[in-house]
Amino acid sequence: MKIIAALALLLATSAFGQGYPSKPIRLVVGFAPGGAADTVARAYAEPLGRILGQPIVIENRAGAGSSIAAENVAKSPADGYSILIASPASISVNPTINPNLTYKPSDLAPVTKVSTSPLLIVVNPSAGINSVKELVAHAKKNPGKLNYATSGVGSAPHFGAALFSQVTGVDMVHVPFKGGSPAVVSLVAGDTQLSFATPPSVLPMVKAGRLRALALTSPERSPLMPEVPGMIEAGFPDYSIAFWYGLFVPAGTPPEIIRKLYDATIAASQRPEVKATLAREGTEVAVSKSPEEFAAFLAQDAKLWVRLAKESGAKAE
Repeated sequence: MKIIAALALLLATSAFGQGYPSKPIRLVVGFAPGGAADTVARAYAEPLGRILGQPIVIENRAGAGSSIAAENVAKSPADGYSILIASPASISVNPTINPNLTYKPSDLAPVTKVSTSPLLIVVNPSAGINSVKELVAHAKKNPGKLNYATSGVGSAPHFGAALFSQVTGVDMVHVPFKGGSPAVVSLVAGDTQLSFATPPSVLPMVKAGRLRALALTSPERSPLMPEVPGMIEAGFPDYSIAFWYGLFVPAGTPPEIIRKLYDATIAASQRPEVKATLAREGTEVAVSKSPEEFAAFLAQDAKLWVRLAKESGAKAE
């Protein structure tokens, strides 16, 4: 009897050892290191790896407005070892503006939202602009002369600026880059004059005095950046936009693996160090109630981004 019990225990242990995950997991980022997506991914990677018992390896695949990363994960085996951290660009915008994409949003299965944040309107101090009202006045006086840097065509910063132009009636020139970090380098150097940027990509430069924050794109001030006015205070209550990041896996990934990833991400999101890291970058932890709730959110959220994509006339890079 003891031999049978020992054998049963050995078989159970062996089966558990073969369970998911049994090897490192890729977390694919569609932008260059140093931008918002990369920052959020790295905030979650270490605690998520500890909870799952396997390393989370960050893989940056920048380009084509994050489509390269999305396609890579969409075409990966549906076994839970390839995860995409994505914004509305990959899920809603790129499929709208690029008919030649080799993946569809339905090729990716949602796991959960992980963060949310307004954008931050920032300028190079040499531009001599000190408020949003001054920005609008300057842009109207000099149509087509202000260049705004973004992390790519179809990114949240791109459409944040496009919506702002619609609301205020200004004419500005879009200068896209392959990520938030190179866009910020351009802005700090003075090659471009402003950006509707993700807070993680620009807050260090704002705090160092190398960029000037004019406002958040949320209606009110944020407790994470209490010194920066919201759009109501800035004088433009009709303008508001926010963006999110979420985790996705290839469609067809077994539900039990998606659930395990969801549960682990929820646990990681509650870690004080994750909340503190994102808060320092002006970003809030925000998770979905379930993968199904995230899918329902995406269906509704896509309406805004698809509308902006069509109205802006954006074309794929």
